[in-house]
Amino acid sequence: MASQHDPAPGPSAPATDWITTPVAAGLLRGALDLEHTEQGVLPHRLPARARAQCTDGQLAMAEAQPSGVRLVFRTRATAIELDTLRTKMAYRGAPPRPDGVYDLLVDGRLAGQADANGGNVLTVDMTTGSAETRPGPVGTVRFAGLPDRVKDVEIWLPYNEKTELVALRTDAPVEPAPAGDRRVWLHHGSSISHGSNAATPTTTWPALAAARGGVELINLGLSGSALLDPFTARALRDTPADLISVKIGINLVNLDLMRLRAFAPAVHGFLDTIRDGHPTLPLLVVSPVLCPIHEDTPGPGAPDFSNIGEGQLRFRAMGDPAERAAGKLTLSVIRDELDRIVKQRAADDPNLHYLDGRELYGEADFAELPLPDQLHPDAATHLRIGERFAERAFAAGGPFATQRA
Repeated sequence: MASQHDPAPGPSAPATDWITTPVAAGLLRGALDLEHTEQGVLPHRLPARARAQCTDGQLAMAEAQPSGVRLVFRTRATAIELDTLRTKMAYRGAPPRPDGVYDLLVDGRLAGQADANGGNVLTVDMTTGSAETRPGPVGTVRFAGLPDRVKDVEIWLPYNEKTELVALRTDAPVEPAPAGDRRVWLHHGSSISHGSNAATPTTTWPALAAARGGVELINLGLSGSALLDPFTARALRDTPADLISVKIGINLVNLDLMRLRAFAPAVHGFLDTIRDGHPTLPLLVVSPVLCPIHEDTPGPGAPDFSNIGEGQLRFRAMGDPAERAAGKLTLSVIRDELDRIVKQRAADDPNLHYLDGRELYGEADFAELPLPDQLHPDAATHLRIGERFAERAFAAGGPFATQRA
């Protein structure tokens, strides 16, 4: 059994005859680009052209955090080492964030978990937007005691840590795993889709839903950056897929990015661009899950440090409900508009569908499983959202059901 959150620092064990395999695109799934760095390779979830068109540091940070990205290979190795250089996030004045977790799957089953040691720390001041990086060394993730047989291995990278892949070592040869015949699900959304406070990379709600739906996930959940950007739409347009979903709304509200007049044309343009590359694929538009602070109160959202002494950062809405009359967006306004837009377009696009996010997490769920920081779900809620999405999208009669493909 592989180590359970127990990284072992220092050099490789000398008794093992290690084989080093270059980390190349053929061993990675869930990434749209691979950048060569001084240390190794850095997976990206947006292509280089998209990254060049945006100077927003939040987006740069989010797309380089490898949510849904995993190393996938076939081997009979019983021991695996992965050298990585992580960049861990910290927020000034907030409690420390937990270390990112690496999930090891053997033939589709969880076989171990580990943390990485070393790495950089990027500290962000949410009140000023400033950031500073404290550099650190390359760390090593180790798994041992794996079954001595040919098997398919997946190493899911932490969804919340930028991760440069430096070296992959095994005690038996490695080859790319066959692609298989599973459909590819391409999903875009906000920090909740990115992973927010999920326990591990395979228990974010999109990863859970993908496992239940039997599909290959490409997760373009971009924390704080689901903003209807044209370059994101083009990335969705140009990425091969069989199923596509886009979850729209919360970041537009908590950044107070646009007004209702701009929102509807922006949604149409975003969907038009996706349809330019995927004219007939099942396309599911998902509105925001319940978030009481923004249901009827516009943004912007802001951190509330009043409960830091209790170990929990919370968020609050800074807008005024009366500002809706001037076109400010709230989640209830966005849901109504998305429902209207999808109904209008579906008259000519029978493969376009709408899902109200409150079917995934609504008022009864908030009473049972409240959002700890008023904005992001906890690990148990990720499980619930993933199960409900799978029931509504992949089950018989759903827009992603096999018979609809």
